Amino acid sequence: MRFFYTLLTLILFLSNSVVANADNRIFVTNERSNTVSVIDAKSLNVENTIEIGERPRGIGLSPNGNELYIAISEENKIVVMDPDSLEILREFKAGSDPETFAVHPNGNIYISNEDDAKATVFNPKTGEKIAEIKVGLEPEGVAISHDGERVIITSESTNMLHVIRASENIIESNILVGSRPRSAVFTKSGDIVYATAEISGEVVKVDINKAKIIKTGSTGDAKSKPKDVILSKDEKIIYVAGGRANKVIVMDADTLEIIKNIPVGKRVWGLAMSSDGQRIFTTNGVSGTVSVINTVKNEVIKTIEVGKFPWGVVVKDK
Repeated sequence: MRFFYTLLTLILFLSNSVVANADNRIFVTNERSNTVSVIDAKSLNVENTIEIGERPRGIGLSPNGNELYIAISEENKIVVMDPDSLEILREFKAGSDPETFAVHPNGNIYISNEDDAKATVFNPKTGEKIAEIKVGLEPEGVAISHDGERVIITSESTNMLHVIRASENIIESNILVGSRPRSAVFTKSGDIVYATAEISGEVVKVDINKAKIIKTGSTGDAKSKPKDVILSKDEKIIYVAGGRANKVIVMDADTLEIIKNIPVGKRVWGLAMSSDGQRIFTTNGVSGTVSVINTVKNEVIKTIEVGKFPWGVVVKDK
């Protein structure tokens, strides 16, 4: 009998450990390994690697955190995974070359379909296509305001931010920015957007209500090819993935002046922040690593080896 209770206690302990870890994970897509790396957010060690399909890139969580969505670019589909059990739940076709997407507060997914110069809206529960919106050439980044009223699609070859009114899924304005815009992020109010322009090596600060650029800031040297961009929790700082410059650029959100450059791995693309804002995780494509940045000191505290050409990253820690 004592053995039985000891075994039961051990099983309960292990079960609780698995549940705890499931709520503290970082997920990384590796586009040349065709895998997703699962990192324990507490130990910062890779706990699992999952075969997922050809060229996974964009990745995101449902609003309640119960489902993980992965864009499988070469197979033109979205795979839905349980982020706790790591089981594949279902998949659905998502148009040609789904690369980047964002999840709306209502649960729908807005996807950039690069080959078709359009954005598509899907219900990930059913796989139903809700809307199709023509945008500029080579759509790339997708950003959604916190209130869900607006969606931005960046088009690399048209050099525009397309502002979509989500209630009707129609374009309300087109904002010309620098050369090859890649990513964008809204402030909590939804009035201001920051977007990166890769070839012109800059970040633009945009008044969305007026559809007007307020300020433009350079990301530094000629090697800097900015890709992803995120805001600090207090919205005083923006963090920019510097691409070929192999650094994360820390900028003042008001003035767009550079505060600091943080060296990371080669060809840094994706960025994600912990829910408390104290850590940033970067995907370093050529290095095959994830850098962990402490945002208090703005320095790298750990480098984690993952798969080949890590691209997207998302944090589930709440």
